[in-house]
Amino acid sequence: MTGTADPAAPVTACCRNPDNVRKRSGARPCLPDAIQGAGFPGGNLVTVLAVSQVTYRTQVQGPGKTMNRSHAARRLAALALGLALSLVTATAAGAQAVTPAAPAAGAQALAGLRPQAASAAICTSASGKHRKLAARMSEGIAAALQGRSSVVSLASADTRTGVTCSLHTRRHFHSASIVKVIILGALLRHLMAENRDLSPDQVTLTTEMITESSNSAATTLWDELGRRHLQRFLNLAKMTRTTLGTDGFWGLTRVTAHDEMLLLKVLKGRHSILDKPSRSYALSLMANVIASQRWGVTAGAPADMTAHVKNGWLPDPVLWVINSIGVFTGPDRHYRIVVLTRDNPNMTYGVDTVQDVAEVINHDLNPGATDVVPASAPYPSWGTPDEQIPAR
Repeated sequence: MTGTADPAAPVTACCRNPDNVRKRSGARPCLPDAIQGAGFPGGNLVTVLAVSQVTYRTQVQGPGKTMNRSHAARRLAALALGLALSLVTATAAGAQAVTPAAPAAGAQALAGLRPQAASAAICTSASGKHRKLAARMSEGIAAALQGRSSVVSLASADTRTGVTCSLHTRRHFHSASIVKVIILGALLRHLMAENRDLSPDQVTLTTEMITESSNSAATTLWDELGRRHLQRFLNLAKMTRTTLGTDGFWGLTRVTAHDEMLLLKVLKGRHSILDKPSRSYALSLMANVIASQRWGVTAGAPADMTAHVKNGWLPDPVLWVINSIGVFTGPDRHYRIVVLTRDNPNMTYGVDTVQDVAEVINHDLNPGATDVVPASAPYPSWGTPDEQIPAR
């Protein structure tokens, strides 16, 4: 399953079905018939693209700015579409006396595709001091997601700038293996309440569960804790929108970006329900995840910050769930990122979606960083389900 559209397919055929505006994942942009009728037949936007490329180079290829190819391509596409929309508006206005109903219909068709509208309020600045940064991040995230078939929810929060990002944070996703951080947190909280330390066996199980994403270790600890202690931890963390998986299928726990941000706050935040040794232990495990599983929200992060990450990947049952959560810590600040996705045609596609978003957030929060974590290339293990789920 590649999920790649036929590059030779007519653009107008793609857009006759409104759902295809979201679903099409090919390299060519899917433009509505309104653009075709305004003098841009068959995707022939050479002039618009040429002008956009000059503008784009001025915006993102200046001193100290770097961007990967896939992310750059989507920003270029967003600029091309914006210019095309301006030309369509002018053309439609000139034709209004002849066909008065056409401009209104065209405007309605285009309204849902405007990048400015899509990015309007993804990121905000709490104090207003960093409004330009928030606006830049919003535009970058919208551009990164343009044309992706993935269903995406995301959230981030930076302690230094106060900038937060939020997109569909109450939308539910199956957790896959990011639930293992909940299992770890519940265990540490349970032991803390009983004034007990981790046993040698529990140290081994928690290490394997987080750093290698061991399913057998997760199942053992899930069963050992039981739903009562797991739910108790969720209640204390105020993760009220999280629903534990049933019949032992912990990977089918229903999570939201909102609640995952609360979970990361438990690990790195004031007034936590976990004591400092417990938080330090959990973060140390997440900082030592094996290389093949350190993709996702780490993409573009400064190399001199510590990335504490946990990922999950699962065909559900055919299209993939790809989730990534992380805390990034440095000497004088930290920030959190959560990106949850579903309806990915394969694992690599979903990882690319997550990493394109992460690169925007990490880059804009660290504008002076030159040594950054590159986006992960596929590993041989990619495509192997993280766990088994019941047949449906």
